[in-house]
Amino acid sequence: MASSPILTHGDLKLRVAKMRDSNQLEKLILGNRDWLRPWEATNPHAPNSFDVRSQLRGLLRQLDDQSGMPFVIEVQGQLQGQLNVANVMYGSVSSAVLGYWISPSVAGRSIMPTSVALVTDYLMDVIGLHRVEINVRPENVASLRVIQKLGFRYEGLKQRYIHINGDWRDHYVFALTKEELPEGLMKIFISGETKTQKYPWN
Repeated sequence: MASSPILTHGDLKLRVAKMRDSNQLEKLILGNRDWLRPWEATNPHAPNSFDVRSQLRGLLRQLDDQSGMPFVIEVQGQLQGQLNVANVMYGSVSSAVLGYWISPSVAGRSIMPTSVALVTDYLMDVIGLHRVEINVRPENVASLRVIQKLGFRYEGLKQRYIHINGDWRDHYVFALTKEELPEGLMKIFISGETKTQKYPWN
């Protein structure tokens, strides 16, 4: 896995996080508590921690062992969120899971669907993965809109899958495979030709 890809579209840039980003990430997270808290993973066996440096160090270890890739999202040169690639598996599985968050100041501007499309194409076309998965809580309307805009296919429900905001939460499972994206997800998204999918909330 390449260590420092830079993915861009217009004034949007995704790059691999660096330790020096930790202060700005901490400011964003602590400054947007009401926006982020309902969707943040928590540890059922320990108090919540805002040690962003430690969390970022752990994500960068995943980069070292090629099991993940932590991207930061910049809009017009300002750091505005993260998109983390996790659970990367190669060989006969060749898949990864995406997780993301963005600051409310740039929400609703197609920043996140564009970011997901860029990273999905990078994982499939450069890294050679076959499948990209995203898990979303049924209550997370904003993230479900990202899924819908990109045409991710609904695969099912994981019950009590991740401990979030103090309890075990159900998650919808969505995915796309390389066969579904012969010309790449970004091109499909920009063209407006996203395939209409059937979702549980339709």
